Amino acid sequence: MYTKSVVRTLVASALIGLTAAYLTFANHGEKISPRKPFSTFPKQIGQWKGKESFFDKQIYDVLGVDDSVLVRYENQEGDPVELYVGFYESQREGDIIHSPRNCMPGAGWSIINSSIEKLSLNGKQQKHIEVIKLTISKNSQQQVVLYWFQSRGRYISSEYFQKFYLIWDSILKNRTDGSFVRLISPVSHNDMDYTTAYLKKFAVEIIPILNEYIPGAEE
Repeated sequence: MYTKSVVRTLVASALIGLTAAYLTFANHGEKISPRKPFSTFPKQIGQWKGKESFFDKQIYDVLGVDDSVLVRYENQEGDPVELYVGFYESQREGDIIHSPRNCMPGAGWSIINSSIEKLSLNGKQQKHIEVIKLTISKNSQQQVVLYWFQSRGRYISSEYFQKFYLIWDSILKNRTDGSFVRLISPVSHNDMDYTTAYLKKFAVEIIPILNEYIPGAEE
């Protein structure tokens, strides 16, 4: 009898195989560009002031992004947040969004906890979305990561559903554009809850701005 972990592995392998097969042999759809270039992403958001940074070229080669932004923000209390957004015009030609669950261990970080966090978005109708939270460690360092996949009008908090919707939308919409949003911060004041709280607050602040850049459901 299969254990839950074996079933998850089999499901994940099937999804990855199906994704690769479909995206390889399907007709190419139009590439969808971001609504605005990410080079114009604001470096000040409310009380958060940021400075743009960049990965090494080799990392961008591995990621295969078509546009991206990496900014390190800090608020008046000195709490730091690193924002990374990677945007893909198309995921049909081998460049597929990478998950931190694969990248972090490769960089020497251990994932010590994983959970789902809910964000309450402001607007005419209050909306709740879910994001993934990772607690990671390396030597004596600990960091909190919040991330989600924002693709074709959806906020997705599951690698499995990210792959499912990629296939679904490629068939029904002929679209495979998508983006990955990641926030990361070292644990401040040795307080995990405090760090998580200001990361969530920052996430709520940037989502309306992200929507100005990331194409929605009806592009």
